[in-house]
Amino acid sequence: MDRDSGPRVPEQRTPRQTPDQGLCFSVLGPVRAWRNGEALPPGSPQQRALLAALLTRDGRTATAGELIDAIWGDDPPSQALAAVRTYASRLRKILDPGVLVSESGGYAIRIRAEAVDLNRAQQLAVSAEKATASGDRAAARALIDEALELWDGEPLANVPGPYAETQRARLEEWRLQLTESRLDMDLEVGAHAEAVSELTALTAAHPLRERLRELLMLALYRSGRQAEALAVYADTRRLLADELGVDPRPELARLQQRILQADAELARPAEEPEPAAPTAARPAQLPATVPDFTGRASFVKELSERLATDEGSVMAVSALAGIGGVGKTTLAVHVAHAARPYFPDGQLYVDLQGAGARAAEPETVLGSFLRALGTQDSAIPDSLDERAALYRTALDGRRVLVLLDNARDAAQIRPLLPGTTGSAALVTSRARMVDLAGAHLIDLDVMSPEEALQLFTKIVGEERVTSERQASLDVVAACGFLPLAIRIAASRLAARRTWTVSVLAAKLADERRRLDELQAGDLAVKATFELGYGQLEPQQARAFRLLGLADGPDISLAAAASVLNMPAREAEDLLESLVDTSLLESAAPGRYRYHDLVRLYARACAERDEHPPVERELALSRLLDFYLATAARVYAIERPGDRLVDHLEPTTYQGLVFTHRHDAQDWLYSEAMSLLACVRQSTQPGTLRRAVDLLWASLDLAESGANSKEYATTATVLRDAARATGDARAEGRAANTLAYVHHVAGRFDQGRGEAEEAGRLAGSVQDLMGVCWAANARGAMAFYQHRSEEGAEYFTRAIEGFRDCGDIAGEASALCNLSRLRLTTGDTGSAVELARQGAAMYDRMGHALKGANGRYALGLALTQSGQHAAASEQLQEALEVFRDSRQRMWEGMTLFRLAEVDIAARRPAQAAAGAEMALTVLRGIGGEWRRGNVLTVLGSALTGIGQSDRARVCWLEALAIYEELGSPEADGVRALLTPAAAA
Repeated sequence: MDRDSGPRVPEQRTPRQTPDQGLCFSVLGPVRAWRNGEALPPGSPQQRALLAALLTRDGRTATAGELIDAIWGDDPPSQALAAVRTYASRLRKILDPGVLVSESGGYAIRIRAEAVDLNRAQQLAVSAEKATASGDRAAARALIDEALELWDGEPLANVPGPYAETQRARLEEWRLQLTESRLDMDLEVGAHAEAVSELTALTAAHPLRERLRELLMLALYRSGRQAEALAVYADTRRLLADELGVDPRPELARLQQRILQADAELARPAEEPEPAAPTAARPAQLPATVPDFTGRASFVKELSERLATDEGSVMAVSALAGIGGVGKTTLAVHVAHAARPYFPDGQLYVDLQGAGARAAEPETVLGSFLRALGTQDSAIPDSLDERAALYRTALDGRRVLVLLDNARDAAQIRPLLPGTTGSAALVTSRARMVDLAGAHLIDLDVMSPEEALQLFTKIVGEERVTSERQASLDVVAACGFLPLAIRIAASRLAARRTWTVSVLAAKLADERRRLDELQAGDLAVKATFELGYGQLEPQQARAFRLLGLADGPDISLAAAASVLNMPAREAEDLLESLVDTSLLESAAPGRYRYHDLVRLYARACAERDEHPPVERELALSRLLDFYLATAARVYAIERPGDRLVDHLEPTTYQGLVFTHRHDAQDWLYSEAMSLLACVRQSTQPGTLRRAVDLLWASLDLAESGANSKEYATTATVLRDAARATGDARAEGRAANTLAYVHHVAGRFDQGRGEAEEAGRLAGSVQDLMGVCWAANARGAMAFYQHRSEEGAEYFTRAIEGFRDCGDIAGEASALCNLSRLRLTTGDTGSAVELARQGAAMYDRMGHALKGANGRYALGLALTQSGQHAAASEQLQEALEVFRDSRQRMWEGMTLFRLAEVDIAARRPAQAAAGAEMALTVLRGIGGEWRRGNVLTVLGSALTGIGQSDRARVCWLEALAIYEELGSPEADGVRALLTPAAAA
């Protein structure tokens, strides 16, 4: 059930220092000293005042009179001078020799500057200014952050005297200026949503500081909260008029006007695109560059600069690799034309036909090159070595560019390299030339969507594309942004004036026919892939076919090994060999992916060449087994003692084993999209039950934010598939996952329906675990919809059912849920007791994540019983676990609940900061109902810090949410919006 909650003011932290060696001091907080990491006795307040006065003078001498004024001001004691000498003597005894010196009737501290935190902060601030001046905003932001981390509360805390008071005010003002600078940079890099919470707290603490209000307005506006941004201005204008009798400064008024006008320039400026390298004239042997060459600006720039800057140096070799049709030759020819001015002695070109059955022989190519360079036929020797030597001799002293297109491997091209200074070679190949010494390697990927649309437009025509822009985007997407495929599709359309773009898009939408549609004349995407596939060894070809069967954006090495049914080490060697052929891509270390069209081709090969055909089904079944076995282990390590894993379908293929729960979490979230794709692919009777159980064991993905929507879609697909096949057990379990999805999203009517169906189906097949989960879910929906009696009945059933199954974790969950329900009936004593029971049961199992759930429930019960300090302690403990476990929704809801505690304890500024943090964390997850709850509390907190106009905006938004949902909470918000409540 829900673990709802708001942001906290940061806890006191140990200041960042360098105390590991020697003597160091802090003044940006309590005045303290350390030697080699060990704290030294601070002495009396007056002794600390003397030390502070010396440390803040940056080594300058302070006279005895100045020190007396610093410590006592206008009312020193009669023995002030003697007291100063006594304090100085005591300091000498605890400090290193020579640190505190007497000179000119006064005292000074002689120590390296970085030994004082104030000096380190000043050095960091100066470095940040230099970084800003040089345009390195990221470095400046990091330096300011590092400076701010040196503060440990109030500067010169508890140090008496007028000098300390003056320095405190100065340092606090400086700290605020640094904070404003850092927040300004936060907004520049797009961290506006995150900045709102901090700015809300700062404006509460410094209500008359207009720069903070200006930054808050901008952050709210960029977060899509225009009404609140304008409300901040209204609050500020009223406050300044009431307190100072003045209007807001002109900058604030201008910002209000720009927000009212929705000024587009308030958004962050986009980076200027790099200019494309200039085109060049035609060389002697190069093929003509295509007239509609599009995009690839960064690669053109990179290659052109390399060719240009290697003049007079060693031979430059650049090797471009990529799948067939990605545009390697087109790019290389384009760059070669552009580089002609740097190679006045000529340009050589050859198609080495490395992707075909009969690649060009180096001897033949060298003979052709030698003739092009002016060598008579009679002077051309017969052997490869002699031809290569003569070739290098002919190039000596010349500046020649050699384009070696469509190479098979490094062995084929080594004899063809110029080998002399001043000349250069451009190589294209499907294989990566990792064994070509000194080569500059480039992996060419598909076009960006913008480049792809530009190419399509150049061929088809601006008018047709403009009138059907979305269909045009669908076409280039169906082509996988592969230049060859786009060129073929566009050429077909250009030749058929009666076709609309939508007609072509519809033809390409059918994946089974897509490769057949992508051919025009002698161009065909399938034929291009066939050349590469035909060169694979049998084991490579099998891996290529079987891995293509798996849906999902990519596949991990461990998952691929399960598909291929071989050890991971052997699978890695095989997959890396496919990467070298460019038929497979390495998405990241240990992860692999296909281009979309290559995947379609691989599947076509599997249907055509995989014998026996059942091997295709076995490969996908092993993948499903791998995911289910591994997900079950993740669930078990996260929830020790939870019995769900004992009720899952058995697996044959083993999964991964984890020793640390963070490794298990990393696996689940990194595999999320591929895992869910595997589930959606496994809806046949032989795999359906395992797929449903895999989804159940991966329940954490339902609330992750990044995967919530895909999880919900997948659950619906499985529920419908189970219903179509008449599998009541699978349908009931799928309905249980859907009930949880709707609960997380705040759709309680839909959740209730799924939970009822889950309970009915689970009961019909005696799926005891499904029955218990459904009862718990039905109780939760009843609780949220204010049907307390019904909720108590279902929670009681769940408690008894989990107890009968021996599922202690399930029983504890239902107890905590029942505790929540007791609060709605005013029975706080019972609520506290039930929550304590649930939390204790989790703790006995060592169940950290569910233990946080228990502490969450206990925190709510303690809040309502008026035990605010104890409630805050429980919720803070829960918050740490939720954050550590990446439970974003529960992290956000715990922040919200902490804000409620702060409201009850009359800490409105802290509550406002907490509620803002909750909104940031819950962005995109948790549903509108929970957002309405947070906005309601945020409005109350803002009222408490004098931002009533902004509070009203929050309440109005919450009211709109509740009215849209038909939630009874709307009445409470209407009451808050009445004039009497506002007063």
